[in-house]
Amino acid sequence: MPYPAELVGRDGAYMNVKCCIFDFDGTLFDSMFLWEYCGENYLRSLGIEPRDGLQEVLRPMSLYRSACYLKDTYSLPLTVEDIIQGINETVEEFYIHKVLPKAGVVAFLDRLHRAGISMSIATATERYQVQAALRRCGMEGYFAEIFTCGEVGYGKDVAVIYQKAMEYLGGDRGNTLVFEDALHAVSTAKTDEFRVVAVFDSSEKEQDSIKKLADHYISDYTHSEEIRALLRRWGIEI
Repeated sequence: MPYPAELVGRDGAYMNVKCCIFDFDGTLFDSMFLWEYCGENYLRSLGIEPRDGLQEVLRPMSLYRSACYLKDTYSLPLTVEDIIQGINETVEEFYIHKVLPKAGVVAFLDRLHRAGISMSIATATERYQVQAALRRCGMEGYFAEIFTCGEVGYGKDVAVIYQKAMEYLGGDRGNTLVFEDALHAVSTAKTDEFRVVAVFDSSEKEQDSIKKLADHYISDYTHSEEIRALLRRWGIEI
């Protein structure tokens, strides 16, 4: 018997979701603004004027790779570790004291948790910053593990971080979803044959491209009919 129409995805296949991998900045938390110009702000703190478009160059990189790029490109007389520490110091106060989850995301995570879905985070942000924000907002218990680009050793220009998170959760590409807000990350996950849910964030300007590429699209977590339809499509009882 064929599946009901609302349970059929873009590729015509029903998906029984067991694992979800969430990006952090711009997907779970309203914090992308912290990183949009952090490289430029850091260089200016050193009295160096950044070149045009630096934020786009750094966007897909891990913090380590960003630090290496800044050191080599701008001939900084600092170690990579010093640069990483300097960048982190420009944003860590916000993670520890200020950044907030996107509207409706806690209720959404709670619904997935009650449905027995395992969840993890895959992020370019440092672990201690993510943990601080989650702890302050009472969200630690939703996630089995946090994977960072720095610890994995690769940025989101390759899919290693998603692969490791999926393996940790015990999933496969047939039952795992990746949630991302940035086009380059959506593209990386899709290229590695993950199913992807794109989440709108104003920092990403290529929304039409994301909609075409992703399997599902969430304009926000508070749009109840949109969320209900998505959960039904994944076989989650409401």
